[in-house]
Amino acid sequence: MDSTQKLALLRDMLRARAFEEAAAQGYAEGKIAGFLHLYPGEEAIAVGVLHAAEPGDYVVSTYREHVHALVRGIPARQIMAELYGKKTGVSGGMGGSMHLFDRERRFLGGYAIVGETFPIALGAAYAVAYRRLPEAVICFFGDGAVNQGTFHESLNMAALWKLPILFVCENNHYQIGTEIHRHSAITDVYKRACSYGIPAEQVDGMEVLAAHAAAQRALERVRRGDGPQFLELTTYRFRGHSMADPGSYRPEVEVKAYEAADPISAALHEVQLRYPGTADLAAGGNDCLQRYSDHCCQEGHLDEAALARLQAEVQAEIDDARRFAEESPEPSMEETQAILARNHRLETLLEAQA
Repeated sequence: MDSTQKLALLRDMLRARAFEEAAAQGYAEGKIAGFLHLYPGEEAIAVGVLHAAEPGDYVVSTYREHVHALVRGIPARQIMAELYGKKTGVSGGMGGSMHLFDRERRFLGGYAIVGETFPIALGAAYAVAYRRLPEAVICFFGDGAVNQGTFHESLNMAALWKLPILFVCENNHYQIGTEIHRHSAITDVYKRACSYGIPAEQVDGMEVLAAHAAAQRALERVRRGDGPQFLELTTYRFRGHSMADPGSYRPEVEVKAYEAADPISAALHEVQLRYPGTADLAAGGNDCLQRYSDHCCQEGHLDEAALARLQAEVQAEIDDARRFAEESPEPSMEETQAILARNHRLETLLEAQA
């Protein structure tokens, strides 16, 4: 991987952190309604995996999908506007935080139901295999989804039909507020894939280069027709399950320990961050950005001045996205009724075909 590629990883991790903290601020100010599930601490997974993907691949995500959408190429303006419920949002302001969708970029949506990603990804992969296309489907899910029936049914069918799916478990150790060892007999999630003969690997999801390399290997196997692959990327979310969850059930020493192992950048301890909330994260040790940006600095890919410029560029992009969202109009009642009518016609057509 050359210097340009490594800096692209760093830039996207910085953008991800800045976007999520800006969203948290918007929620605290009452400008974002409903549920808001944030991603700080897990950025290395989305960035590492999606930088290994091809433009023709499909991506299926969960309700914690803002960063997946951002890294996939959906403009920050459109994502933020969707969170604000504005008509300029990627889903027209009708989906909100948990339902981002972009057909052009083959981002097949975030889904609010735990375990819903599996059958969606399965259907997309079946269509790819049926048409014999050189494409893959990347299915993100959390450790809390692996006890759902759809997990087992979908892995079984994917293996049986050798479908081109990369299953990516973002194991942050907590199913909302329940630690994994309290709800699963098998806490190493990747071991479950062996029941269906699916090659599986457990990787440190706090290391972006490790996540990227593992995703590249797995996607190469998918593309050459080896069938589904499974990655368990171990990580940690620094915030609670959602903005409504203070995360007080987690021992403070545990949170601090994971914050000290944060993968995004190491050189950032020399540069004062402007992102809301990062001072709290930095107080626990190295920020999530520090490990990777230390690597970039030590390898000579950038220096402190270049890092400061990169931060400024990223912050300007996110500030622009917030302004755009705040100034954008809300969907009109007529537009809402038109969308509901279109969906009703589609449902009627599907029922008739069934």
